[in-house]
Amino acid sequence: MTIPQLSEATLRSYANPKSFQRGEDYYQQGAVESLTQRGQLLLATVEGNEIYPYHVSVQFEGDEITSANCTCAYSFDGWCKHIIATLLTCLRQPARIEERPTLEQLLDRLNEVQTQQLLQELVAEYPDLLETIDRLVNRLAVSLAPPQSSQPPRQITIDTAPYRSQVRRILRDAVRYLEEGWEEDPVPEELYDLIGEAQILAEQGDGNNAFAVLEAITGTCAENWDEVEEYGAENDEVAQTLNEIWTEAILVAELTPTEKVDLQTNLESWQDEWNADFAMSLEALRQGWDYPPLQQVLKGEITQLRVWEGESPYYADDLALIRLKILNRQQRYPEYLYLAQAEGQTEQFLTMLARLERIDAVMEAADKQLASMEQALAVARVLLGQGATNEALQIAQRGLILPGNCGYELATWTSKLAEELEEAETALAAKIKAFQAQPSFTDYRKIQTLAGEDWEILKEDLLDYLRSYSDWGLGIESAKVNIFLQEGLIDDAITVVSDLSSYQSNLIHQVMEAAISKHPDWVIENAQRRAESIMDAKKAEHYYHAAEWLRKARAAYYQAGKQAEWSAYRSQLRQTHARKYKLMGLLKQRDLE
Repeated sequence: MTIPQLSEATLRSYANPKSFQRGEDYYQQGAVESLTQRGQLLLATVEGNEIYPYHVSVQFEGDEITSANCTCAYSFDGWCKHIIATLLTCLRQPARIEERPTLEQLLDRLNEVQTQQLLQELVAEYPDLLETIDRLVNRLAVSLAPPQSSQPPRQITIDTAPYRSQVRRILRDAVRYLEEGWEEDPVPEELYDLIGEAQILAEQGDGNNAFAVLEAITGTCAENWDEVEEYGAENDEVAQTLNEIWTEAILVAELTPTEKVDLQTNLESWQDEWNADFAMSLEALRQGWDYPPLQQVLKGEITQLRVWEGESPYYADDLALIRLKILNRQQRYPEYLYLAQAEGQTEQFLTMLARLERIDAVMEAADKQLASMEQALAVARVLLGQGATNEALQIAQRGLILPGNCGYELATWTSKLAEELEEAETALAAKIKAFQAQPSFTDYRKIQTLAGEDWEILKEDLLDYLRSYSDWGLGIESAKVNIFLQEGLIDDAITVVSDLSSYQSNLIHQVMEAAISKHPDWVIENAQRRAESIMDAKKAEHYYHAAEWLRKARAAYYQAGKQAEWSAYRSQLRQTHARKYKLMGLLKQRDLE
């Protein structure tokens, strides 16, 4: 079993610069404690700022990473530092990955009696697991039950008691973590997994049981949240997730008028008691599918007010997307298109046209409606999947001049497709766009191949662009160094690394090796400065790195014919740091004394 072909450029595209840099720091510090592969799942434990290590899981299919999760509370732009550190370890130290059997392979080795014994032993060791089993058995039994044609509205077949119990346990654990000194949001991913089970039921069209599970989770959270709120835990993200799934469940459940009134009362009560925002759920409850303006739109009668009688609320886009998801599941495609068009959901409108193989309509609408790189990439991918390769390339090219935040991904995708279609000029132009969005050594070499006889002229433009490129992060700096060194531009490479943090020692050492013959004085000054900062800090665990910098300095002294100056400097170090016995021992081992 192999892992996806990773590159630092790819990792940077999934994280913001700060997270990538912190992930690099964690990698350099050896924070990734274990790394296991089970089929198409990578599991890692990463030491962090809290008492217990964080757990990272990365799921992939073929060469594509399909999901990456961490038990830390990070919820901002892209992957967290722990995920980056894990994947950098996979990239740079693949031998550390321990291959282990998948869950399926393990269970295949057991018969039915042994499987039951395994579960009993797990519950004996982890008693709380029984509540999870109770809950999942209930949900599986519901999903496997035969349909009942005469089922009355709001027939509930799932036991909600395990959900209430599980939420209480999760919140109790959160209080314990807070009391032990956790600084980050203690509400674990487990609560979101629990809420996600209601999402699954709603997506299966079982709004009644989704409704019951959500009542149990929301009510228990509202009743018990003050326990974690005392420690500063916030409910915004949990409430937002519940609000979205409540909205979907309401729109697929069969509710009587009395039940609608009861639910409205509950939602308003939870909103006040928990200081949460359930405005979208309440509006979905009020409108349902019979709301007159919505009915007009679903029939194709689109007015300037769209589906609203007045000004649309702040959650209008979210509500529209949930409705579109339901219409798609129900294969109500004409209504889907009307609603997407009315609500300005351009990506959903164009991709649905493409899925319905209405290619001419896609191209005509794209001329007027396509507004971002993200929309262009989504539509182009669907068109390619439908076999409309030339149209996919046209949409992708158009997207490259639109605003957006996926410039590198779109340009790379466009260049690859153009090359497959033997559109050499388009492939080259798109690859240059990719390089400008996120310079990399791989793309630089690819541009050289695509440019052919025009390379020498184009190369100077790329180098000038690289010198002026001001973004930061190891991926960019590594690209600059590799490109400048390949072209023999030592001074440019020195400019890149001179003030880098010593955490990026591999990159700095690379430049020092290349610069030592022409610029030994720079190597001496830079290496000595870094070594002295470590020695002066009196942190014995880092003395090894100081010795490595001093090895670079000594090599440069000798390269410059300054052996006597090295001897004098070495004597000075011996006098200044004589009482640092670990340092003196390292210098002696490396013949630096």
